[in-house]
Amino acid sequence: MSGHSKWANIKHKKGKADAERGKVFTKIGREIAIAVREGGSDPAVNGKLRDIIAKAKASNMPNDNISRSIKKAAGESGNVIFEEILYEGYAPGGVAVIAEVVTDNRNRTAAEIRHIFDKNGGTLGTNGSVSYMFDFKGLLLVERSPGVDEDELMLSALDAGAEDVKSGEEGFEIYTAPNDFSAVREALETSGYSFLSAERQRIAQTSVVVEDEENLAKTIKLLEMLEDSDDVMNVYHNAELPEEPEEE
Repeated sequence: MSGHSKWANIKHKKGKADAERGKVFTKIGREIAIAVREGGSDPAVNGKLRDIIAKAKASNMPNDNISRSIKKAAGESGNVIFEEILYEGYAPGGVAVIAEVVTDNRNRTAAEIRHIFDKNGGTLGTNGSVSYMFDFKGLLLVERSPGVDEDELMLSALDAGAEDVKSGEEGFEIYTAPNDFSAVREALETSGYSFLSAERQRIAQTSVVVEDEENLAKTIKLLEMLEDSDDVMNVYHNAELPEEPEEE
């Protein structure tokens, strides 16, 4: 897990997705349920649903699974009501943490999140206590490959409305305003680009180095427990964590 490398963080999540594919797909299914409830089951007229479908495909969720999730959400008719909640707090060493949750039982989830923070020396805060340290942006990651021309990609992204394109060793980070994310993603997809990751994210403005080894271990455990929770969709933090060794 890495806080300062978006690429390492995504690959870490994808590694977990391969190991726990069913859990990942279940979480995406919850996001689909909310999108369908809010805007209907037709992706052509539901932009939020289109975005989640793109996220699902980037997570290697099969088309059949996506279709079943949409049909299930459309047929539930309010039997199961999911709601989105944001939890904010601090891990040991002053690390800011945000957990985006989708749950059908607010009380159960609140108790679980509080337990995770308490168990690992963290502190659960109030709304707004750490979110001001993060920028909400659309972020598209395109891996570097022989078929991707850097100048052409940058021009296409900026023409589509992207705010910035950063080039790195592993690939390209395309940033958008939240409201422009869908248009930029769809324009690049139409141009033939595929994404390692495609979603709106909370990006830390600055990072924190946790120098105490005990606090570092507790912080890593806290983040892992949040990620493993069935109700937690996304976990954001501002810690600079050690890179995990690449698997052979």
